Amino acid sequence: MKREILNTHDGSTTIHLKEWDECYHSKFGAIQEANHVFIKNGLNLFQNKKISILEIGFGTGLNTFITFLESSRHQLSIDYVGVEAYPISIEEVQLMNYVEELKAENERSVFDMMHSCKWEEKLSLSPNFLFTKRKQLFEEIKDFEKFDLIYFDAFGYRVQPELWSAVLFKIMYNALKFNGILVTYAARSVIKKNMMEVGFTVEKLQGPPGKREMFRARKL
Repeated sequence: MKREILNTHDGSTTIHLKEWDECYHSKFGAIQEANHVFIKNGLNLFQNKKISILEIGFGTGLNTFITFLESSRHQLSIDYVGVEAYPISIEEVQLMNYVEELKAENERSVFDMMHSCKWEEKLSLSPNFLFTKRKQLFEEIKDFEKFDLIYFDAFGYRVQPELWSAVLFKIMYNALKFNGILVTYAARSVIKKNMMEVGFTVEKLQGPPGKREMFRARKL
């Protein structure tokens, strides 16, 4: 599938899949979206705690890198697992401008390491941030009550509805600890229905720039 690099409205880059007309991040701002959906409405609920995070769609590494920066700023202890079945190329990684846009030049080696490290091996990126990258289809995830927080950042329902099914959300539900949280940029009614079908309690929140709403789901 042909891919191209786009600049989003906040100046940060994303990858555009031309055949699907689908982007890895919001065209209205890749960094803005990551901060709003996954940090403000996810990570920030776990201040002063040791937590484990599962990311569904490691992709460009943006969500992981921002979470790493937050862990350093706020002394959070995080064990992070990013799942990706179809990794981007090193050439594409080098075209992502997140280090510059986030003013994190001192951490460039960490961003590079996230992409160049071996799959399936736990890596200490800092004294308080453990990182594992798993090359795996989402439906193959077998974790049980392991994670406090899930970043659900799969491609949209329009192009891959199977990734937003009750079957997938049951896997996510099983992977979460009790009182765990799943956050996603999505807000379709069919997605809410599928989440609730497997046991999630779902709330609708204000979306990131360019999107009216988003979902946060809890395992209670």
